[in-house]
Amino acid sequence: MATATTGQRRTATTMRMNQMLPVLALVALLVAVGGAHSYTVPRDTDILLADGFFKRMRDLFAERAYEDALGGGGAAAGPVEMADEPPPQAPVDTSHLDSPPKPKLVEDWPKVKHTFGQVTAVTIDLQGNPVIFHRGSRTWTMESFNATNHYQHIAEGPIPENTIATLAASDGAVLEERGAGIFYMPHGLTIDHNGNMWLTDVALHQVFKFMPGRDYPAITLGHRFEPGSSKSHLCKPTAVAIASTGEIFVADGYCNSRLLKYNAAGRLIRTIPQPPEFLSLQTPHGLALLEHLDMVCVADRENMRVVCPRAGLQTSYGEGTQAATIQEPDLGRVFDVAAYGDLVYAVNGPTSPMIPVRGFTIDPRSETIIDHWGKFENPHSITFCPNGSAMYVTEIGPNRVWKFTLTM
Repeated sequence: MATATTGQRRTATTMRMNQMLPVLALVALLVAVGGAHSYTVPRDTDILLADGFFKRMRDLFAERAYEDALGGGGAAAGPVEMADEPPPQAPVDTSHLDSPPKPKLVEDWPKVKHTFGQVTAVTIDLQGNPVIFHRGSRTWTMESFNATNHYQHIAEGPIPENTIATLAASDGAVLEERGAGIFYMPHGLTIDHNGNMWLTDVALHQVFKFMPGRDYPAITLGHRFEPGSSKSHLCKPTAVAIASTGEIFVADGYCNSRLLKYNAAGRLIRTIPQPPEFLSLQTPHGLALLEHLDMVCVADRENMRVVCPRAGLQTSYGEGTQAATIQEPDLGRVFDVAAYGDLVYAVNGPTSPMIPVRGFTIDPRSETIIDHWGKFENPHSITFCPNGSAMYVTEIGPNRVWKFTLTM
């Protein structure tokens, strides 16, 4: 864009000043005749007073325009737009890094034996009970999708068994089951602060919002059985995270390797990454929101790391800046993440015989792994009770749910 010259800026300033002359004339005349509450025909001396006033104002405008042109270095003389100021940063408390809460396995939970399918997700309902999403009799094999990511077994219909189960936090008994005849290949599940259930189906390439007690989705994202990369399409979406302000974050997923942010009504408002954001995702597989830090942490599975870009919930300042990145040689393929206070807990999956399959405690602010815990075979999902009383991890093969408590 061309930069205005000093003469052009002076001309523009003079034009604005001339446009103000009628108003200034009225003010001067009212002052000269003694105020706005009485009016007489102006005398010659009044008109001369007004003329002198205008001449002085014209000179002042011209002087100011000239000073701006000299001191502004050219382009700076134009209108000044104030940039968003960064939010004030609270002092960082690092005391939790010395002894972070350590998960301890509850040995005798569940007290009853279950025969679930591949348990792909776990979340917590408003009563503090774990809710799982599983595949029943269906499994994901090499033949499930073709090279263009289209599901190959549509003719078999949806999974006939119930795919959603609510378990008792006390003993793991099944309290409620639902979801039969709806889903083809379950993957992600979360319950928001209002009790709405959000689920992803990688075969349908869709995300669903079910309100409490409803059998039909209130919001559907993506097109049924249509993989794609447009703004309205999804491709094997893996996970959903819901902010307390209503914004929706979708990990999309196995094909598009992007993070989509929607408003509460389901309108797309941001794609992560996008220029000039320097971030490359490869199978974002799990999500965790740390709202007080304005971070959304991603299990960047095939990049074998956790990345935490700005969520943009409090302010747009910082969106697109470099994400916090946690990547260590023993981290392996990260399958899911969950937030607990200022920390992120993660589980990896089979990567290499040299890398144990286990859990990790991560500090996203210092971008470090501060603890290791657990031992698994094929973990797929992790979640916390909001009050911190328990943590749950699910596995697919063996298909089961583990319960942990937190100790200092």
